[in-house]
Amino acid sequence: IVSWMVLIFGTLYPAYYSYKAVKSKDIKEYVKWMMYWIIFALFTTAETFTDIFLCWFPFYYELKIAFVAWLLSPYTKGSSLLYRKFVHPTLSSKEKEIDDCLVQAKDRSYDALVHFGKRGLNVAATAAVMAASKGQGALSERLRSFSMQDLTTIRGDGAPAPSGPPPPGSGRASGKHGQPKMSRSASESAGSSGI
Repeated sequence: IVSWMVLIFGTLYPAYYSYKAVKSKDIKEYVKWMMYWIIFALFTTAETFTDIFLCWFPFYYELKIAFVAWLLSPYTKGSSLLYRKFVHPTLSSKEKEIDDCLVQAKDRSYDALVHFGKRGLNVAATAAVMAASKGQGALSERLRSFSMQDLTTIRGDGAPAPSGPPPPGSGRASGKHGQPKMSRSASESAGSSGI
């Protein structure tokens, strides 16, 4: 129930009035709600840790609701008070250091993004090349098996060829016109001897 109350009164209600301030272009209201959002952002950040460590504290959740109501109240002006007394002086004195840290963090994050992006692309490219080479090998084997099968089944007379090795003495080992095939060296020696 506390989460719903903080959501409604700490987020939705101020969001609507922030919209009204922007729409009306009332600088005073605009500044008031900007101070509230800065304080609420700090509250939400602190709440992340206090919910873990202080949830056992008696009336902890009731105190959270009371704090959000105090921040919002036009009578107490809690967010304006906290902003003017603590946040603004602290941020003003540390602004240069914070800006430097943010610039360094931005540069480092950009460099890290580029570095990891290059590594990711290299890994992806390597994986694609390996998949293509493995896939190409499998594809060529598959195509070769199909083409060899097709070539062995297609003969000049259209009859399918036997699947095993040709039997000895069959006509498959002969060349054109039924003459036996000769090796090149045998034909050369036969030609030189006058046969």
